[in-house]
Amino acid sequence: MEIDDFAPRLSFFWGIGMNYFMEIAKLRAGRILWARIVKDFNPKNNKSMSLRTHCQTSGWTLTEQDPFNNITRTCIEAMAAIMGGTQSLHTNALDEAIALPTDFSAKIARDTQIYLRDEIGICDTVDPWGGSYYIEKLTHDICEKAWEHITEIEELGGMEKAIEKGIPKIKIEQAAARKQARIDSRKDLIIGLNTNIINDQEKEIDLLEINNQTVRESQIKLLKRIKKERNQKNINLALDNITKACKNNSGNLLELAIIAAKERATLGEISMACEKIYGRYKANNQIISGIYKMEIDDNKSFQEAKILSDKFAETKGRRPRIMIAKMGQDGHDRGAKVVATSFADLGFDVDIAPLFQTPEEVAKQAFENDVHVLGISSLAAGHKTLIPRLIELLNQHENNILIIAGGVIPKKDYDYLFEKGVHDIFGPGTVIANSAISILKKLLKP
Repeated sequence: MEIDDFAPRLSFFWGIGMNYFMEIAKLRAGRILWARIVKDFNPKNNKSMSLRTHCQTSGWTLTEQDPFNNITRTCIEAMAAIMGGTQSLHTNALDEAIALPTDFSAKIARDTQIYLRDEIGICDTVDPWGGSYYIEKLTHDICEKAWEHITEIEELGGMEKAIEKGIPKIKIEQAAARKQARIDSRKDLIIGLNTNIINDQEKEIDLLEINNQTVRESQIKLLKRIKKERNQKNINLALDNITKACKNNSGNLLELAIIAAKERATLGEISMACEKIYGRYKANNQIISGIYKMEIDDNKSFQEAKILSDKFAETKGRRPRIMIAKMGQDGHDRGAKVVATSFADLGFDVDIAPLFQTPEEVAKQAFENDVHVLGISSLAAGHKTLIPRLIELLNQHENNILIIAGGVIPKKDYDYLFEKGVHDIFGPGTVIANSAISILKKLLKP
């Protein structure tokens, strides 16, 4: 294909954080780099060299504590995206560090975009920061640093080879662990979380309640109806064509998948048609170490946790072993990876389960790995269904596994999970060293 046949249709999806000027410069640098890369393919259409991007304000910068501060955070991040020249924008809701958004919080997020678009004039000019020495210098520095990464990836044989070696993943996790350590040690200040804390919090805000069991049952019912009504002969033919294309390395897989979808094949069936030939991708879950420790080594909580983990090893004859797992269709693993990395630096042996596991798979792996602690990360409102099912499976066998949970779990659900057998819950903003201390004290009890 000629570069002009597809490049004008490509678009990116970027996250926007709280470093205001850096985010503006990031989008400007992205356009420079894209034009530089595409120019080597000798495009005839200038649109091929125009980078288009959608931006979403950050989720991990939001806090459970003093959540109305999140409106300000989202507004600042949205302004940075607009100033940087995003083509479209998603603003997060104020309660997304606590639960899924309500209509109330979603309207505020939506209206924030409307205010920025219509009331203050920042969409009336292209590249308003162009010519600013500070922004131009930041843009230049980001370009240079990013080009080093691009060159490194090219030398490895491209992004596919880099992913196989786990390099992009490791760099992302290193950055996340470093940032978390800086927050935990108060080198980086988060208003309402580790500074300017209001102890007398206002009453809890209304949250969206999802009945996972009802949703699951309705989805199963819908799938059964679709499978009953569709033409199974056409389905089989469409899926066979996908498998043959994979086997013969011929044809357009995307086109064949669209044909299957129009016949009402499910996503699972289409995936399985490819999996018959290619197998299932297995992520290389490496534990990075030393990054969290480097930023927080002199912190009292970190030192106390290290002493306790050493005491456990001396008493029990081996290191405390924790497995971090996510269940269901929850692919957000930043928090889980940060916890895994940090616990490794605190003296734990750490296992990371693959994404998208069932409770049955997690229970099996926990027994096989002989873990002391099973940490469940939940960010997609599946905690009231998946965690109780996991505990039910674990209790079918004799075990002393400590079950802890973390992530986006509303406080009103804590008692329900405790009753089901969860030993501890660590919500957003928990200092990781403090959570390790709590866990180790429970493990060391006679």
